[in-house]
Amino acid sequence: MSHLILSTNHLDEDVLAQSRLANVVVGFNLRFVWRKLPPEEQLLLGLERRSAKHGNPGDHWLDEACRGSLEGFGTRDIGFFELCAKFDSIEIWVDPRPNDQLVLIWLLDLLRPYKEITTKLSLVHTDDHVADYAPESVAKWKLPAFKVTENHLALARRAWQAYRAETPKPCFDLLMTDLTALPRLRPALIALLEELPDSVTGLGASEMDILEFVNDGHTDPRIVEGARWLRNVFDENDAFDALLELGAHPAPPILLGDPAFDNEDRYFGRSEWKVTLTELGRSIFAREDDMWRHNRIYRWWGGTELTNERLWRWDRESRLLIAP
Repeated sequence: MSHLILSTNHLDEDVLAQSRLANVVVGFNLRFVWRKLPPEEQLLLGLERRSAKHGNPGDHWLDEACRGSLEGFGTRDIGFFELCAKFDSIEIWVDPRPNDQLVLIWLLDLLRPYKEITTKLSLVHTDDHVADYAPESVAKWKLPAFKVTENHLALARRAWQAYRAETPKPCFDLLMTDLTALPRLRPALIALLEELPDSVTGLGASEMDILEFVNDGHTDPRIVEGARWLRNVFDENDAFDALLELGAHPAPPILLGDPAFDNEDRYFGRSEWKVTLTELGRSIFAREDDMWRHNRIYRWWGGTELTNERLWRWDRESRLLIAP
């Protein structure tokens, strides 16, 4: 019996492969948080057999796969559906982090029409980030594998369509429905909604965590970026981008140091720069001011374009979505 494991993030791939729980392990390196969503056509193109259309690094779904990792089942040029067809059973290993939940619903929605794949598909929900564990430890885990049913596929479709919608309201409305088929989806959606501009400060929860780290006296950007671990919504690149964006506004809540150096020099310690709060930053951290009263916002949350004129917000006290 041949067995394939698909991981909802690429960092788990190496650990799962070394655990020898499957013939082949492939992790998806996709980010659907803190950026404009890629068009569906682009996502599908990335899953095709490699061709001249995959000219840039990251264009093909197996660009970061280790050489020889598909030995006996194909090369790194193979298409996604072609690879799935070679296996008797397939498991999707799903980390609890919000981006992993988004990759899961995208993947299930993608596979929904392919009965020849979904009939041999199971879900394995992990309680933690697999990449944080040794392969020999993961090999001993006794996690249940749940056969994918029509309920899983239907819920994934509703959830993916909701996240891609032009407003966050469909995602908020999902919270009023039965989401038990995908047990980590509800907390993931709540965590994502908390990244919308706050009803008072205008900043998302992870941005406020960054301000809290600076307020506590941390000035090294690499330490400040570590605020992402409090919520696990952002990855390192997301947190880096958020930090730089906070310092780039006309009225910034933080200062990033000597402007003679570019952002990469600053971040990797090639300049003596320190992150500090401005007067506005201190007021925002104290929940006494609104970021977007002083600046323009242009950002994406799922399929929602956020501007000052179309600024959806989240009320953290009442846990309610506030329309523009």
